[in-house]
Amino acid sequence: MSNPQFPLLDIPFRTAVKSGGSGCVQVARRDGMILIADSKRSGGPVLSYTLQEFDAFLDGAKKGEFDDFLSS
Repeated sequence: MSNPQFPLLDIPFRTAVKSGGSGCVQVARRDGMILIADSKRSGGPVLSYTLQEFDAFLDGAKKGEFDDFLSS
């Protein structure tokens, strides 16, 4: 869900090493929520998820449930 309550400037977002530092998804944890942002769009929007929601997503990703999105 989109959540405008988190000012982006003071959040230490992390990006994957594979991204090379440009044009990628950023992830942070703040106030018990996982925040997702796009490094190309500083200032927002930010998507926020509960720890349980993000855990379910990561579990599915690790199991290959989204691998078909990378196929041509």
